[in-house]
Amino acid sequence: MTTVSTFRHFDELQPWNDRHDLLECIAATVETPDVMTFTFRSDRDNWFRYLPGQFVTLELPVSENEPVFRTYTLSSTPSRPFSVSVTVKAQATSIGTRWMFDNLKPGIKLKAFGPLGDFSFVRHPGEKYLFISGGSGITPMMSMIRWMADCTPQADVGFISCARTPDDLFFKTELECLAAQMPKLSLGFIVKNHNPRDGWHGLRGRIDAARLSLLTPDFRERTVFCCGPEPFMRGVRDMLKVCGFNMDRYHEESFQPAAAPAAEELAVRAGPGETGADAVATVTFTMAGKEAKCPPGQTILQTARAIGVRIGAACEGGLCGTCRIMKVSGEVDMRHNGGILDEEIEEGYILACCSQPTGDVSIEA
Repeated sequence: MTTVSTFRHFDELQPWNDRHDLLECIAATVETPDVMTFTFRSDRDNWFRYLPGQFVTLELPVSENEPVFRTYTLSSTPSRPFSVSVTVKAQATSIGTRWMFDNLKPGIKLKAFGPLGDFSFVRHPGEKYLFISGGSGITPMMSMIRWMADCTPQADVGFISCARTPDDLFFKTELECLAAQMPKLSLGFIVKNHNPRDGWHGLRGRIDAARLSLLTPDFRERTVFCCGPEPFMRGVRDMLKVCGFNMDRYHEESFQPAAAPAAEELAVRAGPGETGADAVATVTFTMAGKEAKCPPGQTILQTARAIGVRIGAACEGGLCGTCRIMKVSGEVDMRHNGGILDEEIEEGYILACCSQPTGDVSIEA
């Protein structure tokens, strides 16, 4: 479908569906030497429905034998629904992201899962907001602030971006342009290190109560969204608690796996008189033509791996949705963290990483 015909018939298009549609890269933009933005369209000329701040998981063909799965927050805004973007930073030890830098070009198509996630002002509304980001944790904030600039430019937002050096403050120029359009958007930039000769005039050091009060004096009245490395978010949490902030209005993005259930919890799940071998279930993988015993406390994903049945997985904490598969029969105990929609559960889908069979089950894998 051409660009003109897409424009003429956009009202007839269907939302992008990760079960049927692929993402086609249409742009790869260098932000800094180690940060790039990749923009995608649907391979079927669909539009994208998601919440600002949500994420997708990409299946990357790093090797011929086994792809890798990487979860990235969307930096694009759903107010511009015909493409989505992820802005990613490559570390020295990166595998998936480094493959993207070296190989992902316009025209290449990828399988993706999502969008999913609870980290959005739509899910946690407030009268006034404070966004605090560390490094590449700025990406969900950019999705939200871009949506606000398009749809609610009068939104009252304090935005504090922290980085190692001024060069690591990507999106700084765009944020300053958005601030000219949004009268109640206040910006603060903090860098850990800088050369006095580089012309930096912002704050130096780490975010603390003094810098927070200077940049956003009314922070206690705001709903806070925080994203960045875990030590950074932990520092922000501790700082806010000491300052007497109402932590019910604090929200953070994390791709950490869910904690493993305690042994006593597993015993309760098994039921009275059903411990040890008595509670072992049989899991049948219909597409692979294999079956295996699954003892209490073991997930469908762990059972599949034990007999060589491949089920894609990324976070393994019930968050990213990569391991979503169809349950043909039987029942499972699924303790997910938002990685699957209610309507998908009603259709029979489960997340293999956080589902434990309560009896014999058959899985489409």
